[in-house]
Amino acid sequence: MRLRDITPKSLFGRMLAIILVPIILVQIISVSIFYERHWDWVSRHMAKNLSKDLGLLIDELGKEPSKDQRALSAVRARQYFNIIFYWLEGGILKPNQSFNAKFENFRNSLQERIKEPFYLSSIENSNQFYVDIQLANGIVRMHVDNKRLFVPTGITFIMWSIGASVILFSIAIIFLRGQVRPILRLANAARQIGFGREVDNYNIEGATEVRIAGRAFQAMRHRINKQISERTSLLAGVSHDLKTPLTRMRLQLAVMDNKKKIKEDFEKELIELEEMIDGYLEFARNEREEQMVDASLFKLLQQAAKTSDPTSEKITISVPTDNIPIFPMQVQSIRRALINLFTNAIRYAGKANAQIQIFDDHSEVIIDDNGPGIPRDKREEVVLPFTRLENSRNIKTGGSGLGLSIAKNSALNHGGELILEDSPLGGLRVRLLLPL
Repeated sequence: MRLRDITPKSLFGRMLAIILVPIILVQIISVSIFYERHWDWVSRHMAKNLSKDLGLLIDELGKEPSKDQRALSAVRARQYFNIIFYWLEGGILKPNQSFNAKFENFRNSLQERIKEPFYLSSIENSNQFYVDIQLANGIVRMHVDNKRLFVPTGITFIMWSIGASVILFSIAIIFLRGQVRPILRLANAARQIGFGREVDNYNIEGATEVRIAGRAFQAMRHRINKQISERTSLLAGVSHDLKTPLTRMRLQLAVMDNKKKIKEDFEKELIELEEMIDGYLEFARNEREEQMVDASLFKLLQQAAKTSDPTSEKITISVPTDNIPIFPMQVQSIRRALINLFTNAIRYAGKANAQIQIFDDHSEVIIDDNGPGIPRDKREEVVLPFTRLENSRNIKTGGSGLGLSIAKNSALNHGGELILEDSPLGGLRVRLLLPL
């Protein structure tokens, strides 16, 4: 497993990890140092002081204290040391009694201070512990508050650290969202432009670097729109200039009475010239000028099949099992691309099968035929404008070599892709990918 497989994928997640990981490491180091240094030092110091107090009381009691001596020491213990002890007459400590590990420092200090046997134990459901010390004529049991041995600041320190981390983390999330939001809006605007959709509500905002990128994006968008506008005007002028002489030539043919053979040949040439010009203009027409509208891809597929095969004998469409979502697209552009794909399949294979598949973020139109197909080493070349392959696309069959190019441009204008593969039917499979 690599590190990038477990790290966040989004910008917000990565920035959050950059802040969160150091905070966690600092807290771990702080707590470790506190417990290893401060906590241990304070515990040993308190254990040593308590051992001295208990040692003074034991020294005062002596080896075999009398009843009066025990009473006097009990008063002094309660008054000056906040210790309450009881006398167990004739008591004997049991051998090999275990003790709690949390008393380790106190046990070591007590062994250094007194020489008599003793036993340590906490009291259940109480904030006290007791110490049993063996004397000659009995056992003295001393009850001591936990605060004499254990400092409560450890839990306070941990809670304060956690609380401070949560507050800092919350503040960081608020600021990070404010910084990431402009980047997400810029990315979404660029994505919409890539899908061929209009972006009208994008405003430049955010940090200086994001604003610079936003201004560059706006300049690029305006420059693209300007080029589209100029190209559209140019195409309109070229179309008019080319159609005008063709119209005059048709009028001249109409008034020709003799030379029927020359007239028929000339008319065929005019028809072929018009078809070529229409193909060139169709390819050069910028599809981005068409508005995006919500449409059904399945209905467009049915319409294109009906246009390409009016008798419904050569094209078979599989009805999808999943619901086809409605999503924005350029209807005329997609319809034109599907008609070109169906026309190619019918022309070179005779029959075609079509289906639609829906995925999480995109849809696919798949068209299969049983024709000669296209060699793998020619598939990148065949989608280029004005390209025809004689070994699989005979030039005598007609066409200007723009069908696949128009379909590919339509897919690219939507942020999709056109893929050529081997078909299970033995011919060519065309996959038209469109983002949802």
